[in-house]
Amino acid sequence: MNPYFINPKLKEECGIFGIFKHPEAANLTYLGLYALQHRGQEGAGIVSSDGSRLRIEKGLGLVNDVFKEENLCRLTGDCAIGHVRYSTFGDDVLKNVQPFLVNIAQGWLAIAHNGNLTNAVRLRRTLEQSGSIFQTTSDTEIILHLIARSQKKEFSDRLIDALKQVKGAFSLLFLSEKFLIAVRDSYGFRPLLLGEFGGSVVFASETAAFDLMGAKFIRELDPGEIVIVTDSGMKSIKPFPPSETKQCIFEHIYFARPDSFVFGANVYEVRHALGRQLAKEKPVSADIVVPVPDSGVPAAIGYAEELKIPFQMGIIRNHYIGRTFIEPEQAIRNFGVKIKLNPIRAVLEGKSVALVDDSIIRGTTSQKIVHLLRQNGAKEVHLRISAPPTTGPCFYGIDTPTKSELIASSKSVQDICAFIGADSLGYLSLEGLLDVEQKNKHNFCTACFDDRYPLLPED
Repeated sequence: MNPYFINPKLKEECGIFGIFKHPEAANLTYLGLYALQHRGQEGAGIVSSDGSRLRIEKGLGLVNDVFKEENLCRLTGDCAIGHVRYSTFGDDVLKNVQPFLVNIAQGWLAIAHNGNLTNAVRLRRTLEQSGSIFQTTSDTEIILHLIARSQKKEFSDRLIDALKQVKGAFSLLFLSEKFLIAVRDSYGFRPLLLGEFGGSVVFASETAAFDLMGAKFIRELDPGEIVIVTDSGMKSIKPFPPSETKQCIFEHIYFARPDSFVFGANVYEVRHALGRQLAKEKPVSADIVVPVPDSGVPAAIGYAEELKIPFQMGIIRNHYIGRTFIEPEQAIRNFGVKIKLNPIRAVLEGKSVALVDDSIIRGTTSQKIVHLLRQNGAKEVHLRISAPPTTGPCFYGIDTPTKSELIASSKSVQDICAFIGADSLGYLSLEGLLDVEQKNKHNFCTACFDDRYPLLPED
């Protein structure tokens, strides 16, 4: 048994959900994680609190693989936080599945983290030299050690003391017997939203989690904001020095669900507008517009509408692939792509195709998809990408290849087109991307396109 699919896209590391004071806290957290499944498919976990004790259930796999009725029933209490994550192949991943649950001097504490610390290596080395013992390879555990070592008396002060020492991306949820705390880093790299459900406070990485249960979206947490929820009510504080807001642009391009509202905009509408802008910049004379499903669909619709070319679902995606598959003994050409994407010959045969996708990372999967379209009768394949060339890795919570593995970091558009085997290749410009994001264009991190990193990793 081998991993069925090494994702050719960039991978979002995780999604988080939390709820305070609801009799079905664990079940609602399960639903919230289910709606956030796209943000992490390797592991899931939930911690619940009944006011006197915290309980945890977690495991490897999809949300509905990890959680069954029997272990959800063990998660008693009216408060809970949950987490879904991607893992790094080769790690002992179960120990890294969150939330983490620890016992510190102030009592039991659970944490769920979306993001990545850029000074994690230095902090971990310093902590280990002073006697700290780590149980995981996750940078999230560093935050717990810093909280435990703080000399402040109140937990909120210990938390602030710890977070002032870390750098990078962190949207966090903390749960104890007495409180639920949500935190967003000063740059606002990763999303975190506040909602209300039946009088209960809820937090999530995306509004899609609220929609599934009928919760009301209230607002996004501000960058650098800490929201503390207790029996006495909800309190917001902003203890960190202000930073320039740098929200991850790939949330709108690829990561977030299209039905979510993230960073002040509906994701579908943004992607649809990116497709229209792409058509203005890189038009093509084609018979049909075909998306690479699923993330390329909204942009392809916008591209087709702008150019008045028929939109066709010329590729069908298999949504029912498990975490592993048994590969046939006899090699099948492009098996890894075919098991996930299957072209429709009746739609493609004899046609000039404008193929729309959201990104090219290594280029190998795009190459295979173009080849499959030609095998199924496409006369021409013109690839259009609704984002600029991805030239740099991310250090803020996305699992990306190294710079040398990113095809656009070393090859020209013409060379990439030749490698992929398309008749033409066109990317959306960075200027066009930011024009679509006009309302808050200066609030986005675009380092993966222009190498302008707000923070760099520290050794």
